[in-house]
Amino acid sequence: MSSRRILILITLAVFTAGLKSQYYFGRNKVQYTPFEWHILKTEHFDVYYYPEMDSLAEIGAYYAEEAYRRLQNRLNQDIMRRIPLVFYSSHFHFQETNTLPYLIPQGLGGFFEFIKGRVVIPSDGSVPRFKHVIGHELVHVFERSVEVRVVQTHRSLRHAAIPLWFTEGLAEFWSEGWDEEAEMIIRDGIINQTLVPIQSLWSIQGSYLMYKEGQAILKFISETYGDYKIRQILENLWEADTFSGVLEKTLGKDINSLNEAWMYALKKRVYPLMAGEDLPEMKSRKLTEEGFNTVPCFARYNNERRVIFVANRDGYTSIYSKNLADLPDVRPQLLIRGEKTPQIESMHLQRSRLDVDKRGRLIFTAKSGPHDMLYIFDLKSGKTEGLGESQLVSILSPAWSPDGDRIVFSGIDPSGRQDLYLLEISSRETRRLTFDYYDDHDPDWSPDGKTIVFASNRCVSGESGSINLFLMQIETGKIVQLTHGDFHDRQPAWSVNGLIAFSSDRNGTPNLWAVGYPDSGGTAVDESIDNRRPYPLRQLTHWITGAYFPSWTDSATILFTAFQNFGFQINELTQLPEILNTAKVIQPEPAKQFRSWSYPKISGAKRLSNIRYRRKFSLDFAQSQIIQDPIYGTSGGGQVGISDMLGNEQYYFLLFNNARTRSDFWDGFNLAVTRVDQTYRVNHAEGLYRLAGLYYNGYEGYFYERRYGGFGSVSYPLNAFDRIESNLNIRRSDKNEFTEEKTRIATLVSNFFSYVHDNSLWGPTGPMDGSRYRITIGNTVDIQNANVNFTTLIFDLRHYFRLGLRLCHAVRVWGQFNQGKEPYPFAMGGSWDLRGYRLWSLWGPKLFLFSNEFRFPFIDHFYLGFPFGGIGFSAIRGALFVDAGNVWDKRFGNWKGSVGAGIRFRLGGYLVLRLDTGRKTDFKQLGQSFTQFFFGWDF
Repeated sequence: MSSRRILILITLAVFTAGLKSQYYFGRNKVQYTPFEWHILKTEHFDVYYYPEMDSLAEIGAYYAEEAYRRLQNRLNQDIMRRIPLVFYSSHFHFQETNTLPYLIPQGLGGFFEFIKGRVVIPSDGSVPRFKHVIGHELVHVFERSVEVRVVQTHRSLRHAAIPLWFTEGLAEFWSEGWDEEAEMIIRDGIINQTLVPIQSLWSIQGSYLMYKEGQAILKFISETYGDYKIRQILENLWEADTFSGVLEKTLGKDINSLNEAWMYALKKRVYPLMAGEDLPEMKSRKLTEEGFNTVPCFARYNNERRVIFVANRDGYTSIYSKNLADLPDVRPQLLIRGEKTPQIESMHLQRSRLDVDKRGRLIFTAKSGPHDMLYIFDLKSGKTEGLGESQLVSILSPAWSPDGDRIVFSGIDPSGRQDLYLLEISSRETRRLTFDYYDDHDPDWSPDGKTIVFASNRCVSGESGSINLFLMQIETGKIVQLTHGDFHDRQPAWSVNGLIAFSSDRNGTPNLWAVGYPDSGGTAVDESIDNRRPYPLRQLTHWITGAYFPSWTDSATILFTAFQNFGFQINELTQLPEILNTAKVIQPEPAKQFRSWSYPKISGAKRLSNIRYRRKFSLDFAQSQIIQDPIYGTSGGGQVGISDMLGNEQYYFLLFNNARTRSDFWDGFNLAVTRVDQTYRVNHAEGLYRLAGLYYNGYEGYFYERRYGGFGSVSYPLNAFDRIESNLNIRRSDKNEFTEEKTRIATLVSNFFSYVHDNSLWGPTGPMDGSRYRITIGNTVDIQNANVNFTTLIFDLRHYFRLGLRLCHAVRVWGQFNQGKEPYPFAMGGSWDLRGYRLWSLWGPKLFLFSNEFRFPFIDHFYLGFPFGGIGFSAIRGALFVDAGNVWDKRFGNWKGSVGAGIRFRLGGYLVLRLDTGRKTDFKQLGQSFTQFFFGWDF
């Protein structure tokens, strides 16, 4: 196939990349919600929002203007344009955004996009966290603006690139300052020696540890050299070719010396804390030791005492069970597999607790379609029951009442409010218990079933992010405050004797505390429990790192999530009576008088206008493309893409000329225009094109073809894993075959229907678990002269058998069949399909391939050092393969195949390089040896 043919294929793929139906495989980004967008114009921002979140948008606009003024003064910098802010009231709504073309992971809390200058941010039910993310992303806006100004002012063609640890670390430091989570992670890194040196932070690029290390480094620079030095670093970008050179120019220390000083300062601060604090595994019993394990709860069933918890141990977030008598290295039992079916599309790994009632019924939440659903899993029978549809977007931390007839939980509604709700199991009726912009979460029942305890920021310093515990009497709705202070008191759990355990950062990092009187019983709220008589406190753990999500067992122990070695494991706090007897009882001071407060909103002169959203288009990309072909010479063209601010409507333009002589100039123009609309659940694309040129395939030889026509595509996602596609292409085709000196003129109509499934789990170089398949049927017919008429059947079935955490047996069955008059030929051969044969060297209207591949880890990290620098390779994986197939027309012929081994290198996190070596075979004897080097993910 000529390089010109390749160019056309690649270019058409680029045009329609925005439409999910054009992706061969891949999960679906489903637009469940028909957003009605509005724009709130403030002094510096255009805030995009939908009416359901009107109040939250005004709050966010206020915090955006506040952050703008703070950064304006800090950097002495103005942004000479209006900044687009796109708000979503929940993370599930955010996952539907078209401002990014790819799927949004749960861990992404917002982003700043350079090309259009957009800042896109979801709320997660917490307004203080919403404020933090707004501040974080606006730091990126100002960083970028300062960088551009500095380079333009000094006319610097070469300047230092800002590393990600600096940009993200500064965004965290200037928006959050220093928080208990950063303190916990840095303490853990120093004690367990897992911190990465500054000069090697590139090796953990984009990780959460990189964010927190960057935050700690910027804090050190600010405290040691002065906050103004951070601004100077940005101003000095033009003075050196490397960022380490900029640091040395600004701080007077090279990057190695800076790292030594930073590490030394951390050790001096953290090491003395070990005199009075411990690591969790030294003073509690470890129950798990692999993967990411969290939110434990206790259950007794099948005559065993067990812990139920959520974990990501193999790439999927699922629910597991483990006997408390087992050792840590005993594998837990998988109860509920998550992230592979539409019913349990995803789970909240670190936000939503589980609960089990006395009948052995597990209650949990999972995303199903556009929102969360409540599910009951019977631990004895293994049956799962959904509790019906909900008007809420997110449902978190459900808890059974002692009698098992009611469930209390926190929920986020479409406006972004996080409140408490009560569900009656018998009637399936839901009652809202709170209705305000306070963040109410983590409810739990008293033993007598009359009161719930919950965490909320409805306290004196709640606007700034403080969280305390509160009690609510279910019958009357009366709420009283249980704990006080500028802390984060979370995840309360009520014991049968009336003591409430919770996680709090009162000593700098999250630890387990208890409030109340032991053996007081679970009495309801009465007049003796009010803000004038706060309950006494006891600190149960003194970990130097952190502890979360306490859960009482049926004896004097507490299950909890422990943070250590940059991981979360399930531990059990034993010897609790001794701890309670020896713990110092803290009698809190009388609480400050509380007055209700509300979040500030944009108002007055700053709220300039509020208008309906109208689509305005701007440039996404513009690029030229030039190719040099040994037969056809040089040709080139241009590609342009534009879209509206929300990315819902996109246009792609292609223009290039492949004329080889002056007389062919006008006939050599190639033009294509594509429109893609992803506003609603049904995505569609339409386009017109005119393509002409010389082509080659191994089945027909060389030919000239002129095509002009139009096409339409529709994609309907059934859920995140399955979709239906339909494509219609109508074109005029004038084809001259040089070998037979004949001309064929046809008006071709092609119809194709496809069903696509993909729930695969990817490793560093390709899928490792799950399955992917695509089945397509269609017909192409010449409606003018009946010169062409053929039927198409295509199936591509792939399954990945997980043999271990990093071992996989991958199987592919691929067939493509065109049957009829002038069927279009298919190509096979090369590293992507039948290995050992030249790329696209086999041609024919019928094709079949069966591939087996055993994938295994080979080398995790490999670095080549040179006097002038070095190059690193990560995730080098090995493969053993057997391929068998053929391409034919009338008769299948003999099998063609290959056996061999290969390795895959991943470069830059995206590009996978492939090296395969082996022998060809007809499965009777081994043939010629081969070595192939190419690129691309594993099938």
